[in-house]
Amino acid sequence: MIYWDHNAATPLLPEVSQALARAFLEGGAGNASSIHQAGRDARRRLDGARARVAKVLGCEPKEVCFTGSGSEADALALKGAFVSRKEPLRRRIVTSAIEHPAVLAALTQLEKQGAEVVRLRPGADGRVPAGALLEALTPQTALCSLMWANNETGVVQPVREAALACRQRGIVFHTDAVQAAGKLPVSLREVDADLLALSAHKFGGPAGAGVLVVRKDVDLQALVPGHQEGSHRGGTQNVPYAEALALALELSQARQEASSAQVGALRDFFEREVQARLPGVTINGGAAPRVPNTSNLFFHGADGEALLIALDLEGICASSGSACASGTLSPSHVLLAMGLTPAQAHGSLRFSLGPGTTQEDVQRVVKALETHVPRARDIAARDLA
Repeated sequence: MIYWDHNAATPLLPEVSQALARAFLEGGAGNASSIHQAGRDARRRLDGARARVAKVLGCEPKEVCFTGSGSEADALALKGAFVSRKEPLRRRIVTSAIEHPAVLAALTQLEKQGAEVVRLRPGADGRVPAGALLEALTPQTALCSLMWANNETGVVQPVREAALACRQRGIVFHTDAVQAAGKLPVSLREVDADLLALSAHKFGGPAGAGVLVVRKDVDLQALVPGHQEGSHRGGTQNVPYAEALALALELSQARQEASSAQVGALRDFFEREVQARLPGVTINGGAAPRVPNTSNLFFHGADGEALLIALDLEGICASSGSACASGTLSPSHVLLAMGLTPAQAHGSLRFSLGPGTTQEDVQRVVKALETHVPRARDIAARDLA
């Protein structure tokens, strides 16, 4: 099998898998909130994991809040920060139209609570114009949320400029860095964000573990009240998963530069080969800076779902530009915001490579596309007839 869906989930790093096995076999049953020996051991391990995450991300350990996922981290950041702001004239939230559904869903809920949400559209290249973002940051703005890198196109957004502008204006800035970690140097030294969300299963850790960095001067109301995680998130902490996340983050960031160079070269080779061998292929977001592993290709006139199924039957795992919900195909909100039509969005697939990708994998995928793209185009043409 060729697994090219790393933006959805990455395989567990071997070191992380081994560490988890040891933790579950030998880690004990202590609750990190208990004062007996077993509880103190759990607290020591949890504090150690927190310090390791903080070292990588360039923040203080007390600013690291462990969560159950990146989606939870995003919801906690947005809803917790907005509700905590007591200034009645600041009810505006600035974001982009291409954010992850976790962010967009949280903001939709906040709209029902009186927030004014401004969703900025990207340019045709998939990048939100920095000028338009800065113009939207009015004195009424309480919060700004801009993803570090887009999960569908890989396009890197102007988060450094956004963070600086928000800092100057007294606006809380949140970035969903889920798709950037392990692919780019991610830390608060790079982008001076107030709130930063990560998810372990995007960089070789286990699904079900996330992090929200909460800078110490940011007020945040908990979604689940409790004394744990600095009173930001109630509930008994998952110590083995916190340790696994810390290890995966350390390893992925230490290997990031070399891995990005290798994967980026293979991604670029893949795109050149596809465009050379197949007519009518456009790289969505190809004109903008991207994370090195992501390629979103529009196959003109093709049925993307048929193509995705054909690749799957050949043992090639990719992702459709469309999402299937309740049996109804919905075109990608990201690609629509970039100006593609629903038909064009349906004809787009995302290929997200990983550290284990080889040149032989690229050649096999290209060969499969040479075979199946014409067939997918025939299917689309028959449907239109």
